[in-house]
Amino acid sequence: MKKSIIKLILLMCTISFLNAENSKYFDIDEYIKFTNQEQITTDFIKQIQKDALKIKQQNKKVKIVLVYPGKQLTDYWMKSKVSFEKRLDELGIDYELVLHFTKPHVETRVQSKLLLKAIKDNTDYLVFVLDASKHAKFIERIISREKPKLILQNITTPLRKWQKSQPFLYVGFDHMIGSQMLADYYIKKTKGVGKYAVLYTANGYVSYMRGTKFIDYVSKNSDLKVVHEYFTNTSKEKAKLATLDLLKQDDDIKFIYACSTDIALGVIEALKQKDLVGKILVNGWGGGSSELQAIQDGYMDITVMRMNDDNGVAMAEAIKLDLEGDKQKVPTIFSGDFALVEKGIAKEKLEELEQRAFRYTQDNAK
Repeated sequence: MKKSIIKLILLMCTISFLNAENSKYFDIDEYIKFTNQEQITTDFIKQIQKDALKIKQQNKKVKIVLVYPGKQLTDYWMKSKVSFEKRLDELGIDYELVLHFTKPHVETRVQSKLLLKAIKDNTDYLVFVLDASKHAKFIERIISREKPKLILQNITTPLRKWQKSQPFLYVGFDHMIGSQMLADYYIKKTKGVGKYAVLYTANGYVSYMRGTKFIDYVSKNSDLKVVHEYFTNTSKEKAKLATLDLLKQDDDIKFIYACSTDIALGVIEALKQKDLVGKILVNGWGGGSSELQAIQDGYMDITVMRMNDDNGVAMAEAIKLDLEGDKQKVPTIFSGDFALVEKGIAKEKLEELEQRAFRYTQDNAK
């Protein structure tokens, strides 16, 4: 009886937490409808896919600062920077770009200092992320000012509390859409039955959207049960240790759901050590170079691949429109496309996806 009551309380707490987190953000379609941005969003997406058209006019050189959590194994952040620069160059924009790489989750104090410096240095456009709760406080200080104009990367769900006073642009690849694609793959592959584990990044936005939402979707659409959950701070070594720990308890789980590239590579190392590659499924998240290599080598079973360079192009095109006085043509959100890449994919198909995803960055993001 007591166990049943405890389970009920835990379930009620989980539902309450999910509802609270859901209420913080607009879904993409919901926000676009809320702001009547259907047409400008459609037009902007078309502009991203076209060749660059030179800027009509520019009165002064603009300063752009990127504060990225780029000290990771994934090449997403460097590719973002390269595609952004190349599109700015093609557009003929006169700019100065300053790049700062920080460690994800653990350097919020460093990040806050860099944001304050960007404001003091009269920055025109600031590109940052929103993952930890502390980030929101920094961001609110910035969007209350006229300068710098803020681009939030790796988030596509506007915060409700900011209503229409939003950052200049949200840009990235919707975490929930990508995670649901992976969930559908796992449900089909396992026939919806069995146990699995989830390895999160840190306690924040990305873990919620990629991890918690994944579990919620799987539970609603299958009989799969999550039996282990770990936070890893996006550390490959911590992911490896977490995997070894969970395997001591359950070596019959069907798959390990990894919320990032670094985590996936740590899981793979542990599976290699235990000779369980191919017996327990593992995914990547993002489809960068290291993940695609792991797919080709047969160590990774599936990844959701971002059409990576579109986000850099979107940032450049938004700045161009703003400089031309056409800010009203910039939607609040740009969310890029995904493709599933499975182990055994034909070489020709993979090359086709790489050409599309890395149209500006193949062999350049090193």
